[in-house]
Amino acid sequence: MKAEIVSVGTELLLGDIVNTDAQFLAGELARMGFTVLYHSTVGDNAQRLAALLDTALSRSDIVLTTGGLGPTADDLTKEVCAKSLGLPLVEDAESLRRIEAFFHARGQSMPETNRKQALLPQGCTAFRNDHGTAPGCAVEWKGKIVILLPGPPRELKPMFFEQVAPYLAQFAGGAIVSHTVRTFGIGESAMAERAAPYLRQENPTVAPYAKDGEALLRVTARAASREEADALCRPTVDALCALYGDLVYGVDAESLQQVVVRMLRERGMKVGLAESCTAGLIAKRITEIPGASEVLECGIVSYSNRIKQELLGVSPDTIAKYGVISAETAAEMATGALRVSGADIGLGVTGLAGPDGDDRGNPAGLSFIALTDGSRTLARTVNTGRGGGNREYNRFVTASNALDLIRLYLSD
Repeated sequence: MKAEIVSVGTELLLGDIVNTDAQFLAGELARMGFTVLYHSTVGDNAQRLAALLDTALSRSDIVLTTGGLGPTADDLTKEVCAKSLGLPLVEDAESLRRIEAFFHARGQSMPETNRKQALLPQGCTAFRNDHGTAPGCAVEWKGKIVILLPGPPRELKPMFFEQVAPYLAQFAGGAIVSHTVRTFGIGESAMAERAAPYLRQENPTVAPYAKDGEALLRVTARAASREEADALCRPTVDALCALYGDLVYGVDAESLQQVVVRMLRERGMKVGLAESCTAGLIAKRITEIPGASEVLECGIVSYSNRIKQELLGVSPDTIAKYGVISAETAAEMATGALRVSGADIGLGVTGLAGPDGDDRGNPAGLSFIALTDGSRTLARTVNTGRGGGNREYNRFVTASNALDLIRLYLSD
């Protein structure tokens, strides 16, 4: 079945909010076996929304809308949709009860404006909202399906997983399963070249993708059931992992930091960080993962030379001879992080985020990373080749390389 996503909200058109809903829904629909043909965004305007809905219904079997289900006058999605389908809006008693309970639990009375959120197209399937006040719904109309979802991701995602996906499963006609082989340290083109025989497969298919500083391969299979589709994927996933070896940091992992935190916890080890150009970004990414308090002993943002010397013990002679942006300085920062933190491993990072190089001729995007456990030291040099306005990219890629160095040390 062909599906289409219509995102409603002027704030999306103006760029005030990034449209993560469409990305999420497209991925989930594809995994269920639906073909997503179009993503469209429209502002809070009844006439333009009605025209877009008419177009979407003329070319797609399933239309999912996000946003515009709030209690204010500019929340028009339900009203416009009901009018386009020729259906009246009727008050749903259970939805109204849940909205009233939402406010009661917070010691408040429900504002009268929120009553409109309980109005749903006649004959629809209502989806409860356990994280907000706007219920969603599905309308089956002349062989088409229209699904209305709230805009906030914290409301949309659980509603989709718990209610929308089971509802849509009856229309899926089979199952699609995807697994993602994530790599670090190889570019997309080199990765695709090495995997060329697999990219020609039809079921499962293998598709390469690039992200900042890393690349991944998505293996996707279609079969009558999820179990059969998963069984089709497994040999290809295993073959790709063998093909790339240590470059693979995880299968279906969300991020490098997730893998690193898991590995540190499994080994009962802690890390101490000394960051210069990344300015705490490595620590931030580690602490995004639950359980980080068990593995991160401390993070020191040693931006100035004085802190590098006085707190971390970096020698002034090292800085004078090799420069603050050097492998030698990174190694002494790692040793200082190990000493100050008392952790099992210390990691030091120094470099140039940009936009300009330094007076020693070092370019923006150059960084040095060192890791030590007190008996041996690992080092890595990173040169993104990007100056100018790529400061955040340079910092992110440097942080990713630091996390990858920790991963490889733990793997060894």
